[in-house]
Amino acid sequence: MQQAADPPEPARDAAPVSFTRDALQRHGWGALFALVLALATVWLLPPGEGLRTPVYEIGSVASTTVIAPFGFRVPRPEADVARERARLIAAVPRKFVFDTTALDSVRTRIAAFSQLIDSLRPADSASQDTAAIVVQNRAASLGISLTLAEAEWLSYPSRRASALSSVRRTFERTLPDGIAPSRALDGVSSAVLIERRGEERMVGADAISSWSDVLRTARLLHPDNSSPVADGVYQQLLAGLFVPSLRFDTATTRTRREEAAAQVQPWRFEVRSGEKIVGAHEVVREEDHARLVALRDVTRNRAGSGQTTRTIGAFLLNLAVIAVFVITLFFYRPEIYARQRAMAVIALCVLVVLLGAALALRGTQTPGPLIPVGVAALLISILFDSRIALVCALVVAVLIGVQPAFRSTPILFFVLAGGAAAAFSVRALERRTQFVWSIVAIAAAYTAAALITALTFGWGWTEVLQASGFGLVNAIVSVALAMALLSPAEEACGVDTYLKLLEWSDLNRPLLRRLAVEAPGTWAHTLSMANLVESASRAVGANALLARVGTYYHDIGKLAKPGYFVENQAGGRNPHDKLKPAASAAIIRNHVREGMALAQQYKVPRSVRAFITEHHGTSPISYFLEKARERDATVNQSGEFSYPGPTPRTVETAICMLADGTEAATRVLSDPTEARIRAVVETIVRSRIDEGQLRHAPITLQQLEVVKSEFVRVLGAMRHGRISYPGPGGVSSGDQPLAEATAAGLRVS
Repeated sequence: MQQAADPPEPARDAAPVSFTRDALQRHGWGALFALVLALATVWLLPPGEGLRTPVYEIGSVASTTVIAPFGFRVPRPEADVARERARLIAAVPRKFVFDTTALDSVRTRIAAFSQLIDSLRPADSASQDTAAIVVQNRAASLGISLTLAEAEWLSYPSRRASALSSVRRTFERTLPDGIAPSRALDGVSSAVLIERRGEERMVGADAISSWSDVLRTARLLHPDNSSPVADGVYQQLLAGLFVPSLRFDTATTRTRREEAAAQVQPWRFEVRSGEKIVGAHEVVREEDHARLVALRDVTRNRAGSGQTTRTIGAFLLNLAVIAVFVITLFFYRPEIYARQRAMAVIALCVLVVLLGAALALRGTQTPGPLIPVGVAALLISILFDSRIALVCALVVAVLIGVQPAFRSTPILFFVLAGGAAAAFSVRALERRTQFVWSIVAIAAAYTAAALITALTFGWGWTEVLQASGFGLVNAIVSVALAMALLSPAEEACGVDTYLKLLEWSDLNRPLLRRLAVEAPGTWAHTLSMANLVESASRAVGANALLARVGTYYHDIGKLAKPGYFVENQAGGRNPHDKLKPAASAAIIRNHVREGMALAQQYKVPRSVRAFITEHHGTSPISYFLEKARERDATVNQSGEFSYPGPTPRTVETAICMLADGTEAATRVLSDPTEARIRAVVETIVRSRIDEGQLRHAPITLQQLEVVKSEFVRVLGAMRHGRISYPGPGGVSSGDQPLAEATAAGLRVS
């Protein structure tokens, strides 16, 4: 007998696929998963946000312990710094340097002036008016401003000699004591510094001679105090020929004042990295408040500077952490890694946690117990398995814990505790009431985390109770969100959970009600098979509920033409008697296609649909193939005399295939002893193996032995013998050869 071929695989391109294209096809979604989550983390938890430093008011009681994450300085008010600098600058005395050459310079200037005026020739003095003008001009060239009357008075040699002599004697009496420049001591009431021959000494400002002292001495030596003109000439000569003997050292004074101002520190005190700023339950002092304000300001300034570099670094860090989870999926859960919708659902679960972390960060000083990591852990555990949920919770905890906003908090431990409790609380969700235990487990995990944190970080009972309360709220909200999101998540990633299968196991479902009413024989066959498949699946550790539900729907395609199937024929003529074998085989074969159409119409779960197409695999439609060969011996098994397949791909569909033939075969046994049932089971299983129907099913030989034993046990109970009652209505037993029963099982349609 020629074996029916499996459906052809999709044609591949003749040219080899490039390495880049192959890598994109295999890892494109994994890379996109990591990139999207890394960018979302940077956006929701920006690295520039830094620490959430609480600023407690002076006199209040701090609720948490604040530790300096880095060293910083507490600045002083700018007004205080300015006042202190002004005070120190004012305390620096002005410095004057005694000029020992001042008197010689004055004498030289007097001699030069005298020589300039004495050089007038007689011709230059043709008239007194002309001489006055010449004297005026020559005096102006030396910086001495004279009126014509004063110049005329000075043009006389005797007067000039007397005035210059008085000027010289005045300076000889005053300059050696030190004469400061005009207005050099204005506003100076304290001492000044005088340097004489390399030595400095402090002198009171009122002890320094000034221009007024020069004038006082000059009056005593006045050449002609009776003449106003002579007095004017005398005053002009003193002012024009004066050279101060005390020179204000501007550069040195400025330098010393700058040094004094630099000694004023713009900060009150320094705080070292790791230093405690304020402890929990401590009264906040003025110094503590200043430190908290400074830490907040420094953190904000740091956030503003180098933002681009910090963002790139945070993105790469997030990408590295998320890559751990992606690589774990690639190596240990490749079936999840290869499914785009499954990866998208996991990404959405993680985004919900990150969004909750961002909201918790801005809403409380203790954000750890409020981050809804339980939502992601619960959904991933229900949809996939608890191990992947635990790995996801671990990665999310690290991802959140390394963010700058959380680095000084025990948030990593809280997130990990809540995520682990959620992941393991629903390892096998069979009842919705199990969510209650999830709430208890998550809340207990947060309470334990709060107690451990209290012992580690010195929390008080107030913090412990607050964290425990937040944990309970988190548990309730996480479970509620998980329940609300479970159904759309199932549809999005194409996963059929236990609860979904449980809903489809309801025998009052419209499709099953139709099967029971319109095809009662098929319905009876289905119920018997369901018990058989469920029992065998449970015995080998397969999904017993999926096996039962899949068996319920495996023959729904017979609803299209129920009368053409033997179990629905109450008696009389068989409609196939009027049809050619090929037409009959087409009707039998099409119940698979009709079943898939109904399954799509009624939105039957994806995993259940597999039973419709795989429970016959590609096995031949033996009965009509044999009838066709009776008419034409050259007829071979081909597509029209075999089921479309595919062959079983799961343990559950493989068991369903074996149960389909076995249940039909044992129905015709007149004496269903254990030995006869075992012989039928052995023959059916061996036949399916020989046909190659189980070559793609992940079922082992050891599991097949368990399945056969379970079939014998259950079928023995179902096909037990009946008592023959005497009388007209009694039931008498008959006998049918074992070979005929086996053939019936092999021809089952």
